[in-house]
Amino acid sequence: MTEIILHHYDLSPFSEKIRLALGYKGLAWRSVKVDPVPPRPLLSALTGGYRRLPVLQIGADIYCDTQVIFRALERLQPEPTLYPDGEGIARALSHWWDQATWKPAIGILVHYIGEHLPDAFLSDRKENYLGYDISKGAMAPMLPAYIQEMTAFSEWLASMLGRTGAYLTGDRLSAADLTCYHSLWLLRANCGAETIDAQLHLRPEVVSWMERIAAIGHGSVSEMTPEAAVATARDATPSEPAFPPDGDPTGIAPGDRVTVTPVDNARVPVDGILVAADTQEIVIRRDSAETGTLHIHFPRAGFAALPVADGSSRTAA
Repeated sequence: MTEIILHHYDLSPFSEKIRLALGYKGLAWRSVKVDPVPPRPLLSALTGGYRRLPVLQIGADIYCDTQVIFRALERLQPEPTLYPDGEGIARALSHWWDQATWKPAIGILVHYIGEHLPDAFLSDRKENYLGYDISKGAMAPMLPAYIQEMTAFSEWLASMLGRTGAYLTGDRLSAADLTCYHSLWLLRANCGAETIDAQLHLRPEVVSWMERIAAIGHGSVSEMTPEAAVATARDATPSEPAFPPDGDPTGIAPGDRVTVTPVDNARVPVDGILVAADTQEIVIRRDSAETGTLHIHFPRAGFAALPVADGSSRTAA
């Protein structure tokens, strides 16, 4: 099996849920550590400029965003599944949690550790990523609201666990557990578990649930350099997606040139030639001397895939 390569950094909460997914599936993987703040020229060569983390690489296939990474891991190793009760509830709950908790979690985080965040990190997140100032001073006026939101959301988790038992959607772990864990993990790991548990009035069942997820671990990990990851891509041939030929609901056809852009933050468009698509995933091709031919995978939810205005079909540089 081609090596699984994860591009990430230690304190990235979105990376943590993928590290846990790899551990849950018992997969060995290579760890490529990247800087939390761009430029990341070698990673950008693989992603076409997409700048969010983590990024999963399997040979010359590049998977952007945790939604599509989960899907790739399911194809690679179906059991244990991340969707024991079907994809719908787990994916919907995950999407809501990511969207709803990100800003309040950051607001609470910077209240406790904001003075330790580098100026370069704060500037990048304001100018290039989020579009608003996440410094401690800037976020302070809304801190009570952020605490109220996260407290309400954590109470909802307790309600779910009271109904289902060990995990949020049933008696087996799902992708929703890994997603809803990561924002609380970020706060507890950086601000102190006792402090956050008291601040957000975390119920004992939520704390126990987090302990069960943490116990999964990250599996078998070995380090890899960014240069070696690029060489791996260049020496590989991308897979052919087994999607239906008419899978794009908007009528974009294979061979059309498109851009794919996140709709919420870090809105850097990635340009390429459409290879395949279905209702959940789109795959584009990019070619360069540095990386060879790549297939870059994106989810449909939360991303805008649009045809290039001139309608041309030519190899993306």
